Amino acid sequence: MKATQEKSEKAQKLIDRMGEKLNRQMAGSLLACVHCGMCTDSCHYVLANPGDPTYAPAYKADRIRKIFKRHFDWTGRVLPKWVGAATVNTDEDLEELKDIVFGKCTNCRRCTINCPMGVDYATFNRMARGLLVSVGVMPEGVAVVSKDQWETGNQMGVLKEDYLDTLDWMEEELQEELEDPTLKIPVDVPDCDVVYSINPREVKYDPRSIADAAKIFHAAGESWTMPSEGWDMTNFGLFSGDDDLGGSVAGRLFESVEELRGKKLVISECGHGYRSTRCEGPNWAKSDVPFEMESSVNTMLRYIKEGRIKVDKTRNPEPVTFHDSCNNARSCGLFEEPRELLNLVCMDFREMYPNRAENYCCTGGGGAMSMSEYTPQRLKSGITKANQLKETAADFVVTSCHNCVDGLADVIRHYEVGMKVTQLVNLVANALVIEKKVAVPVETPVAPEVVEEVPVPVGVGAEGEELPLAGRRILVADDEPDQLDFISAVLEDNGAEIIRATTGDEVLELARKEKPDVLTLDLHMPGRDVGEVFDLIRKDPELGDLKICIITGKPELRRLIYERSVRPPEGYVDKPVDEKRLLVNVKKVLEVVHQDA
Repeated sequence: MKATQEKSEKAQKLIDRMGEKLNRQMAGSLLACVHCGMCTDSCHYVLANPGDPTYAPAYKADRIRKIFKRHFDWTGRVLPKWVGAATVNTDEDLEELKDIVFGKCTNCRRCTINCPMGVDYATFNRMARGLLVSVGVMPEGVAVVSKDQWETGNQMGVLKEDYLDTLDWMEEELQEELEDPTLKIPVDVPDCDVVYSINPREVKYDPRSIADAAKIFHAAGESWTMPSEGWDMTNFGLFSGDDDLGGSVAGRLFESVEELRGKKLVISECGHGYRSTRCEGPNWAKSDVPFEMESSVNTMLRYIKEGRIKVDKTRNPEPVTFHDSCNNARSCGLFEEPRELLNLVCMDFREMYPNRAENYCCTGGGGAMSMSEYTPQRLKSGITKANQLKETAADFVVTSCHNCVDGLADVIRHYEVGMKVTQLVNLVANALVIEKKVAVPVETPVAPEVVEEVPVPVGVGAEGEELPLAGRRILVADDEPDQLDFISAVLEDNGAEIIRATTGDEVLELARKEKPDVLTLDLHMPGRDVGEVFDLIRKDPELGDLKICIITGKPELRRLIYERSVRPPEGYVDKPVDEKRLLVNVKKVLEVVHQDA
């Protein structure tokens, strides 16, 4: 190409925009390559195409580096031939560049970690993609997916009614499966501890993963919700290089969480979704995110460690191996958590080699699954991954990424590997130990010594004041230490004897053992579901007269208690708890006479 040749409008716009996009990191990577060749053997495209130098990362990088040197580095302007500087002049040149940056690279960054000079090819390859997209040069699939995400808010064009219908459908199936009509997939519930975001692929092709997540949240007693708008945590801006799209998509999700006043955003298993939301999104959206963000892998692992869910690994006896998603592992450092979780829920976990940061791409990264024109070379490069899978002799390959689910499935089918793909959420849900809501047989109690009841006189405090709760025994149930201490102190100061519980199981045990006059019951505690605890107390002949005052900071959970077929609670107090209101309600509860007793 001659530098003096007249440029097409698109070529000139690309060069002008390149100057706007360059930063220190990109310029350093564009200048630092010494062509040592250490990146070559790290690329799965090279390994699958021996003898073809056009797949080498350094060769591909030079297609972009030539433009940089010709227009933005002084050496290229002064001695262009000496430093190999060149330019793009025609639309055909742009099409050739498109085939390189979209068709011969998945932006997996494996070459980056093997470069002694720290050249991050994927970073400026993404920049080149963005430049091409800005002038309308891109694979058709990229254009379609980007349009859907701009217009509908999610990359698969899922309509709101279809999304909500799917959630309703999964909720009904779960209620039937677990024989629990209280189980919900909540939508747009404000002030929850967790807002759960998903990949639209889950709605369209894999709704069971939504149900499995809901089952886990329910078993953990989590306060959670899903947004009806801005729920897509995937972001095609990462693949297309379009920072404006990236910022718009991330911003929608952040706004949804803020509008719901959620405390934490939990991101379902998706490598690029996790990276683009948690690691890149705040920069693209130019937003200070006021809440925590974490992968659902961390969430599930924490539930097990905290005892909020119980699992039985014997329910997953088949040999499994783990595929590290490029974006989760190389770009975000999520290495050990998936393995720790696998060892807790599976009997036979086998490592794939190489693994962690050195693992090979599934072939579906960088948006490759949407670029049908490059499918033949994508599948050809998959021989490297197919050989990795075969060597494990596992029945299942597990991955924490929906893109990898599709990429791996294609490779397994193409090379007849004889393996199935699954995700951690499916394995954790399968290993869950959930106690069914059944009638609990009550042991015949030993007949207590008959003691004639004597009316309890009103007590007197140290200053001579009346203590209205003197002689009353109250079971206070709350998992928040500050709340437990505060409620107990208020009731104790008014003469009550306090018994404390922090889980649903403790409530049942202590209610049967201590026979309190009143139970103050928090609706959100670990262990056994509080709604189930309420049912069991009401149906227990020994506890039928126990008076219950609900105390909760989540009014939306009231229906979990009041919509049951058993007698409703005698009292109700909202959090934050006010001392005077608490005392008034507990006194009223003590005065309630059951007409059906």
